[in-house]
Amino acid sequence: MHPAFSVIFFTTLSGAGYGLMAWIGAIAFYHYAGGSPVEPMRIFALAMFAALALVSVGLLSSTLHLGKPLRAWRAFSQWRTSWLSREGVMAVVAYLPALGLLLGVVRKSGAAMPMLLSAAVVVCALLTVACTAMIYASLKPIPAWRHWLVVPVYLSFALLSGAALLPVLAGGRFTAPATIIAVALLAPLTGALKLGYWRAIDRTPLPLSRGDAVGLPDRELSVFERPHTEDNYLTREMGYVLARKHGRKLRLIALTLFAFAPFALALLALGAPAMATAAMALAALCVLLGTLVERWLFFAQAKHLVTLYY
Repeated sequence: MHPAFSVIFFTTLSGAGYGLMAWIGAIAFYHYAGGSPVEPMRIFALAMFAALALVSVGLLSSTLHLGKPLRAWRAFSQWRTSWLSREGVMAVVAYLPALGLLLGVVRKSGAAMPMLLSAAVVVCALLTVACTAMIYASLKPIPAWRHWLVVPVYLSFALLSGAALLPVLAGGRFTAPATIIAVALLAPLTGALKLGYWRAIDRTPLPLSRGDAVGLPDRELSVFERPHTEDNYLTREMGYVLARKHGRKLRLIALTLFAFAPFALALLALGAPAMATAAMALAALCVLLGTLVERWLFFAQAKHLVTLYY
């Protein structure tokens, strides 16, 4: 598949934003449920603003891939059958509890942020990420995306990005070990999930052959001449070839950025609290850059069955 940078930025930024929202909602819920003392909730105002900004920028960037961006609102009408429409609906719904929670933070009023509102932020944020992943996991013509690990990987990346961003966006005042430990645990977990996904798509052959594509099943065919004289929409959008050696290098770069580096930096932050803020800022940058590379590979290494014809 052709890697569309608008969609890559959308899934990266919005995923980080929803992951950040989920962590803020979880901490708020724990705080108002009477758990162990945490920092005053007002320190998360900037983090929630940043989460909403990331989500908004990500959603707006996704419309750049559309032929007619002004008609994007029509996607909301097909929520009964389309995961794209469900994602749009959930994205809008997620704003409501998030803004309510933010209003409570700004007013410094505990009554404005009941546990139900905090729980709603977590549920809506994670459901939106799941809907985004299901847009790809539901596409039968692209076997590489029809894998059960696609949804867990998207959720894991969102939670990892949010956990890495939270200490940074809290102005350095929230470097609690629990958040850093979450990064130390999620980084290798995300790496393991992604390695399992890459191994699966490398070892699973396409379910159809070129003979099936041209109506001659169970026949070995070779390409004598292209079926067209110039590129068309299908060849531009569905056809993209990435050399295997380049794919291996990019996978290693991505894995280093979103798994190895954050894990090491989280351990550094735990071992040297004075360096926690700087270490987590670098970890957040590594996670975002690694996610961009991973998402590029997610598209570039996915083969649409229509390319068998061409």
